[in-house]
Amino acid sequence: MNDLAESSAQRSYGGHSLWEPLRRVMVRRPGLPGSETDWSDLAYFHAVDQERSDAEHAAFVELLRESSVDVVEAPPDEPGYLDAVFCYDPSLMTDGGAILLRPGKPQRVDEVAFHAQTYAEIGVPILGQIEAPGTVEGGDTLWIDDTTLAIGRGYRTNRAGIEQMQRLLDPLGVTVRSYDLAHYHGPGECLHLMSFISPVGEKLAVVYLPLMPVQLVEDLQEAGWTFIEVPDEEFESMACNVLAVGPSDVIAMDGNPITRQRMEDAGCTVRVYPGQEISYNRAGGPTCLSRPILRRF
Repeated sequence: MNDLAESSAQRSYGGHSLWEPLRRVMVRRPGLPGSETDWSDLAYFHAVDQERSDAEHAAFVELLRESSVDVVEAPPDEPGYLDAVFCYDPSLMTDGGAILLRPGKPQRVDEVAFHAQTYAEIGVPILGQIEAPGTVEGGDTLWIDDTTLAIGRGYRTNRAGIEQMQRLLDPLGVTVRSYDLAHYHGPGECLHLMSFISPVGEKLAVVYLPLMPVQLVEDLQEAGWTFIEVPDEEFESMACNVLAVGPSDVIAMDGNPITRQRMEDAGCTVRVYPGQEISYNRAGGPTCLSRPILRRF
């Protein structure tokens, strides 16, 4: 075995991709409410059904395990941190280790410490951390290729945070491209870069074109990307939020039949989990429920 192959075989974290084989992933089991108003403070549609949340999350995790993914399943976090189940946002994995982010949603700032603890327990180094006044949420980050990270600048990720990300990624030879996001429904509603694009294969992505920045559309088209378009009637039900566990191998929330058929017509295998409570009620799909730790190797 040559040195590169040996290094790849021994690696337990990394992979600058959102579609190559998912080898290791962090999930965090649903936590308990801390008060009767937690759900409304977080802008959920209705109060949390804990039993159904647990069952739907377990079904999602089972799909990951069926894909031979090593699942690092963290226990429920402290009561009141209902959004902590969406572990895509507080950190970003790189070939140099994890970057601890700083969410723009105030109720989520403490979740960064939960990720730091898990990484310490499983032996993943910390490459750096976003500091105030910078904010970056994982849902605003998108690997275009090994050396290019797109970041959406909106109400959850600001210019100071993006500048810090570029400094942290410089030693890895990664260029950050910033794209301004739409106002949409305003700061009270979460609109991430990945609310309207999910890569599912090499230069293949599920997209909702009406909200995509023009420059991002043009950059991806120039690079030869193909789009699987989400219809208007399936955007609000998060048809764009799908998780690739490998090239054209997709986990999605049940529902959104038009988008599912379009993915299958494009050669994707699509498996679904029931997500009305854990995903739709809380506005976070399978990408949000996972923090990839290792891809590709």
